[in-house]
Amino acid sequence: MEYPAKFVRDKESGGFVVTFPDVPEAITQGDTGEEAVRMAEEALELALTFYTEANQDLPKPGPLKKGMRMVGVTALSEAKFMLYSAMRSAGIRKVELARRLGCSPSQVDRLLDIRHRSKLDRLQAAFAAIGKRLSVRVVDRAA
Repeated sequence: MEYPAKFVRDKESGGFVVTFPDVPEAITQGDTGEEAVRMAEEALELALTFYTEANQDLPKPGPLKKGMRMVGVTALSEAKFMLYSAMRSAGIRKVELARRLGCSPSQVDRLLDIRHRSKLDRLQAAFAAIGKRLSVRVVDRAA
């Protein structure tokens, strides 16, 4: 789950300001390029939770344009955001997923909460309960 981001050098501070055209709520900055990337990852993750908390579809990433770079979220957060999207697509509410999993709705809330360190087997069970399979892949890191 990656989104294109603009990294613009701030002439006054010498750092970078980072914005996401597809996720306008995600704006951050960093004093160095490395810090700006870390801050961008955190800002993106947090901004995407605004959509889940408002019960809205997550924005679709647009194309990577010249001068931009892709920024992603952690693998665990990606799985949680994908579960959220799959539930919305299937029209399954938290209460229904809890019933299918034989757990309480608060446990489903934790599965969707990016601050909670959910276990992979619980996420796999949640995907299976809505007719999906969680898959993990490894890709080369972009330069």
